Amino acid sequence: MSLPFSNHGFCTLLKCVFVPLVLCFSLQQTVAQSTAAPTTESDLTPKYSNEFLSIGVGARALGMSLSQVASVNDVTSGYWNPAGLSGIKSDLQVAGMHSEYFAGIAKYDYAAVGKAIDSSSAASISFIRFGVDDIPNTTELIDAGGNINYDRITTFSAVDYAFIFSYGRKGFPFRSAASKSAIDATTNSQGFRWGANAKVIYRHVGEFAKAWGFGLDVGAQYDYKKWKFGAMAKDITSTFNAWTYTLDEKTKQVFEATGNEIPVNSLEVTLPRIILGGGREFQIKQISLLAEINALLTTDGKRNVLVSANPVSIDPSLGLEASYKKIIYLRLGVGNIQRVKNFDGTDAMTLQPNLGLGLRIKNLYLDYALSDIGNVSDVLYSNVFSLKLDIFKSSK
Repeated sequence: MSLPFSNHGFCTLLKCVFVPLVLCFSLQQTVAQSTAAPTTESDLTPKYSNEFLSIGVGARALGMSLSQVASVNDVTSGYWNPAGLSGIKSDLQVAGMHSEYFAGIAKYDYAAVGKAIDSSSAASISFIRFGVDDIPNTTELIDAGGNINYDRITTFSAVDYAFIFSYGRKGFPFRSAASKSAIDATTNSQGFRWGANAKVIYRHVGEFAKAWGFGLDVGAQYDYKKWKFGAMAKDITSTFNAWTYTLDEKTKQVFEATGNEIPVNSLEVTLPRIILGGGREFQIKQISLLAEINALLTTDGKRNVLVSANPVSIDPSLGLEASYKKIIYLRLGVGNIQRVKNFDGTDAMTLQPNLGLGLRIKNLYLDYALSDIGNVSDVLYSNVFSLKLDIFKSSK
C-alpha cells in the first residue's frame, strides 16, 4: 500500500513538522517537572489551563465537531491552523461569531480579520472573549452589626481575552532559491503550507485578580491530489499566565471567616497539545464531499477521553461536509467521546453529535451549528451562528 504523496514530500513533511513536535513534547516534560508542585504523582501535571481557547470558533468547525486542522483555509485558520491562511483569496476577509453557554450565563465572542500579503502568504489578527458577567459579590452582604443588607451586593465579571497574531505561507520554509527549484522538480512544494501564531492572553476576575500570558503555536498542512493532511502544535513552549491578586483586608477577613483559602500570586502553565488530522475530498457531479478525522493529543496526563493515558491522552473527532455548487452546505460531526458512570454504578460511553448548515450569498458566508443533537452526551446543546465576508478591491 503506497502513501498518497511522494517519498520526498513525506520525508520533508517529517523533518518540517513531526520532528519539531517531538522536540516540543520533550521540552514540555521538562517544564512540567520543574513547575509543578511536589505533591502526589497525579498532581504533578497541570490541567485545563486556558481551556477557553479549546472551545472552538466558527459554526463550520463546530458543526464538524472541531475537525479542521487539515482542511481549514480561511481567516479562522488563525485559530485552527495558521498554515491555512494562505488559502485566503480575497483582499480582506473578516469573520465573527457569538455563542452562549450554560443557558446564557457564559458568553463567547470571536472576531478576526485576515489579509493576503501576496500570492503565497497571508496574515490575520483574531480576538476571543469568553466571560461571565454580573456575578454577585456578596462579601459585604452582612454589615458589622450582623445585619443582612442586599443593597450592599455589587457585581463583577470574570472574563478571558485572547489576541492571536498569525502568519501563513505556501511552500517549504527556510529554502534557498536553488533548493526550491530542485524540490519543485520532485514534489509538490505548493501543496505544503506552514504558519505560526503569537498569542497574548489577558484574564481578570473583577478587581480581585488578573493574569497576563504569552504563547506560541506552529502548524502545517500538506495536500496531495484530493488528500489533505495537517498538524498543529499549540503552546509549543508552554504558555505561562502570571496571576496577581489584589484583595483588600475586608475581603480577606470574609475569606478567612468562611473557610476559603486566600490566593497568592502564582504562575499558571498551559502544556503543549498536538492536533493531527487527515481528510479527503470527493466530487460527485455538482456535489462536493469532504471527510476529515482529527486526533487531539494532550500532554497533561490522563483525561476522560477515548484513549486515556499518562502522559498523553488522545481525543478523536470526525467531521463531514457536503456542498452543492459551493453554495449550500450540510455538515455532520462526532466528537467529545467520554466514559461516564451511570446511577447503577455501571460504565457507559457517550459521544457528542453535531449538525451544521451553511449558505453562501456571493461573498457572504452564513453558518449555523447545533452541538449535541438530541442531548445524547452529558454536554448541554448549544446554538452557534457565525458569518464570514470576503472583501475585494473595486476595479476602476
